[in-house]
Amino acid sequence: MRTLAMVVVLGWSAGALAAEPSRVLTLEQAEVTAREQQPQLRSARAGTDAARARVDQARSGFLPQVSGNASYDVGTNRVGTSGGVVSGGTARRFSAGLNANQLLYDFGRTSGRLTASRRSAEAQEATQAQTLEDVLLDVRASYFDALTQRALLDVARETLESEEKRLRQVTAAVEVGNRPEIDLLQQRTARANAQVRFIQARNAEATAKAVLNQAMGVEGSTEYTVEDVSVAPVEGEDAATDVLVERALAARGDVKARELQVRAQEAQVGATRSDFWPSLGATAGANDTGTDPADATWNVSGGLSLSWPLFEGGRTRAEVREQRALLRDTQAQQDVLRQQVRLEVEQARLAVTASREALSAAEEALVNARERLRLAEGRYQAGVGNIIELSDAQVEYTNAAAQRVQATYDLATARATLARALGTQPHSVVAMVP
Repeated sequence: MRTLAMVVVLGWSAGALAAEPSRVLTLEQAEVTAREQQPQLRSARAGTDAARARVDQARSGFLPQVSGNASYDVGTNRVGTSGGVVSGGTARRFSAGLNANQLLYDFGRTSGRLTASRRSAEAQEATQAQTLEDVLLDVRASYFDALTQRALLDVARETLESEEKRLRQVTAAVEVGNRPEIDLLQQRTARANAQVRFIQARNAEATAKAVLNQAMGVEGSTEYTVEDVSVAPVEGEDAATDVLVERALAARGDVKARELQVRAQEAQVGATRSDFWPSLGATAGANDTGTDPADATWNVSGGLSLSWPLFEGGRTRAEVREQRALLRDTQAQQDVLRQQVRLEVEQARLAVTASREALSAAEEALVNARERLRLAEGRYQAGVGNIIELSDAQVEYTNAAAQRVQATYDLATARATLARALGTQPHSVVAMVP
């Protein structure tokens, strides 16, 4: 008997039950596969690489900008007069050189943009970490659903076996005249209904494993079975909401990412506002000019340059207003996220509490339903009960077993969801005891 599903797996005499797949997928393997193959994670990592590249782009403003040029021109030198055109021969000119520019000071324009890009890159790294948590939660939820459907398939299999066995008993009793023929019709109907539920459960299990494959980012077969697991209680899952919310705000990656985005936008406002001020730079150049490369003369130059946009039609002022508006928007989104975190924590905490209580009630209901079925079978065999009473007891037991399975994995999913809401990993995932 499985501790988790509280069912006994029996063989089907009709030979319709396929053998369990030989490959076993553990939750740890599913998570490792998702880390390696999930497209969402690959996309998040690419976004982080792009953000880091933008930091290097912003840093380049502090470094010298060097360019080279070369040209060689050939043309005629002809002069027109009143008597016609007098040829002046052919003119040749060669020029090659290097030019360098170095920013000296721009009132924080370049440094502000570098700071903004750094904060944005850090925010993207935090977002990547949060994406990983979201993907792993999806994998865990899908894994637990696959376990649920497998356990429900076991319940359906046990029910079908019971109905098959009972059909043989009722058939024998009707043949010898101990039971009316209506009992046989009733039992045939019960067996057919059990077959329908088994087929539906088998399809639901296959569908759940297909969803699990998608959560892992796998395009492959579902010919495997999932290993029983149970999520240990989350530390502090019975604590007050305010306490859990503070833990979540301090640990979650998306909260950190939003804070960094606010800081990046603040830096962007400062960088844009510095466009009102001049920028000071140094220039240097070296040019080799002459009629041909072999007979050229080097010239060097250097100096300082001051650039000050005195009037741009109000463009800079409008850009500053835009960046300030974007800052207010980012701050508002930060407040929305804080409220969303509180809601997620509260919902997850309540779900854990409700799931624990539901599991306790489901276990009691299963014990009672099993005893009722035992008594109904005894009454029927003794001739004091009827087939309707026995069928009702079997249905009640099947429903109670399925309810206990659902409650068990609802609790596992609720704890995984609470851990994600708190920005932590489940403390331990252990194999169920057979």
